[in-house]
Amino acid sequence: MTDHPKVKDYMTQEVDTVSPENTVRDVIELIRRTGHDGFPVVEDGSVAGYVSAAGLLEKGLDEKISDVMSRDVLVADTEMDMSDVARVLFRSGKPKLPVVDNSGHLRGIITNSDVIRSHIERTSPQKVWTLKKTLEAIHNIHADVIRETVNIDELVPTQPKVYADELDGRIYELRKGLAEPIVVIKKPHKLILVDGHHRVIAAKKLGIKTMDAYVIPLGDEIHLGMEKTAVSAGLHTLSDIKILDYAKHPLIEITKRLKKSDENGLTNVSQ
Repeated sequence: MTDHPKVKDYMTQEVDTVSPENTVRDVIELIRRTGHDGFPVVEDGSVAGYVSAAGLLEKGLDEKISDVMSRDVLVADTEMDMSDVARVLFRSGKPKLPVVDNSGHLRGIITNSDVIRSHIERTSPQKVWTLKKTLEAIHNIHADVIRETVNIDELVPTQPKVYADELDGRIYELRKGLAEPIVVIKKPHKLILVDGHHRVIAAKKLGIKTMDAYVIPLGDEIHLGMEKTAVSAGLHTLSDIKILDYAKHPLIEITKRLKKSDENGLTNVSQ
């Protein structure tokens, strides 16, 4: 992925569209069938307008979409930076934009969720490069980073516990396609999970078998402290990770304490 991800890298190419000749009845049926709340109106391959569920209110079922659609349409270009799309979506309050090429032909659709996904995936490599540089400095080696799919059942964990409340968030992300790649060290006969334990356990709960990963291949002659610690903790497979059902993530607990402290302070001031 480039430093400046483009719309074409994240847009959905398969888009449900309607024609200006369709009726309000047709679009209501499409909303029921797809669950989407709006559609680009396309004529001869080009975006002629946009129709939303809200725009159909109080309209006759037989009215044509050409009479009810919005013709003032914001669109994104395939080569547009995702950071620019984020600004447009934020400032306009729109949840999605049709994507067009230089000829104005529809090429896809870009959503708020795609913007979030692009941000998550852009921040993840920082963890990888930090790990790579650390390994190179400690072991006096050159380490490569590759992007590949790994079988999660083959992963050896290095973290003994995960939090149930954070798992809920990771499950939501996976269902929405928002989870960033995990980080793995690959030895000849072992896949060591370095970062992404909550994501992996969430995937396992959803029945997902493989995950996208940043992988650093190493030889068996490289002895890692995290390997030794994992063995000492009895971590061999994902089933060895404990899910803490009632414990909250430390960050959440700290936030709660700070909030309670602030509330008490306000109460004391008011008295």
